[in-house]
Amino acid sequence: MSTSTSYADLVKLLQDQFGQAVVLGTDENGMPPAVLIAPDAIDVVCRFLYEGEQTYFDLLSCITGVDNGPEAGTMEVVYNLYSIPYHLHLMLKVVVPRNGPGKALPVVPSVSSIWRTADWHEREIYDLVGIHFTGHPDLRRILLPADWVGHPLRRDYREQEYYHGIWVRYGQERLGDGAGEKQ
Repeated sequence: MSTSTSYADLVKLLQDQFGQAVVLGTDENGMPPAVLIAPDAIDVVCRFLYEGEQTYFDLLSCITGVDNGPEAGTMEVVYNLYSIPYHLHLMLKVVVPRNGPGKALPVVPSVSSIWRTADWHEREIYDLVGIHFTGHPDLRRILLPADWVGHPLRRDYREQEYYHGIWVRYGQERLGDGAGEKQ
């Protein structure tokens, strides 16, 4: 690859390497457009992009977790990659089924063994969105207490009123002692 490599060239390279079972298509609605990858293969595709002499995506800029809501029934993990030597940007996206109440969290393989920066990105997504990253070396909450109930960036999240006896509903009227006071 070179600095003149296009998005279409990268898509073709991935399709030729992995086929339609892994490269599910593209999502051209966003900026930049994204390559849709089968969730169980994201780690293999990322390793190929990191280790490949033609690609060498040496920088994982960001991983983002997206909850499309209960109506859509899906969640997404979006990977923003950059190749410093080739000056290439690439966005990868996996779509997983959303879990219902009392069911196991959606699962995506970790890429933290490829890019160390993925460690905290994946922990944040696990903590706030509720996606489990298999193979992660230390998958635990990073912002919220370990015993916090739920994942606050889910569209159907309902915050609890109290946590260990402390009022936590910001901007709401508190019931009980001091009733009617704004917190």
